[in-house]
Amino acid sequence: MVDTRTASTPTKNTKDWTTEATDAIERAVSAVRDKTVVPAHAISRAIVYGLLATLFAVPALLLLGIGFFRGLVLAYQGEVWAAWLTLGGICVLLGGLSWSKRTA
Repeated sequence: MVDTRTASTPTKNTKDWTTEATDAIERAVSAVRDKTVVPAHAISRAIVYGLLATLFAVPALLLLGIGFFRGLVLAYQGEVWAAWLTLGGICVLLGGLSWSKRTA
């Protein structure tokens, strides 16, 4: 006669295949997510923040340039040609500096 209590209880060497299957699926899904979703999320975040920074920086730089020019006109007591001459001189100096820093 066989004892049914000892035959139905799992031994220490027997593993639970449902837990192993669930863990394997979870590892596979995590690996796929780490290789696809995480980089795509980082790239989309960089694009969104880059566009947002550009949308704030471009108008700010334009308004700063206009304000600088208006300040020059006021400093030269309404002489617009002097403001243009000053801005032209600054551009020539910056161009000369960039030209001297070029590589062969």
